[in-house]
Amino acid sequence: QVQLVESGGGLVQPGGSLRLSCVPSGFSFDVYAMGWFRQAPGKEREGVSCISTKNGNTVYMDSVKGRFTISRDNVLNTVYLHMTSVTPEDTAVYYCAASRSYSSDCRSGVGYGYWGQGTPVTVSS
Repeated sequence: QVQLVESGGGLVQPGGSLRLSCVPSGFSFDVYAMGWFRQAPGKEREGVSCISTKNGNTVYMDSVKGRFTISRDNVLNTVYLHMTSVTPEDTAVYYCAASRSYSSDCRSGVGYGYWGQGTPVTVSS
């Protein structure tokens, strides 16, 4: 059974940092591209960052470039999102997702077939 379990969300002050983790199971993690997506209240889901399989190529949306870092550990089967200099606009439920598709789209999430349940992040003072 495929599962992606996110953790690390919570309340953080503006300017603070947070690290999200995602532990997948039920599929071969090292051959899947992984991505982080988010959905803020009243808004559509959007891509945040994605990372390819073995070479670790990364993609970042402009809104998080320079502030967030995605990484993966193919031994521990974990993907991370390190968030720094967060702002209230980063408040959202953050989802981890996995893709085997060569045509997957990090911006929209199209092609990402496996999704976690999400972990909420609230940026507030």
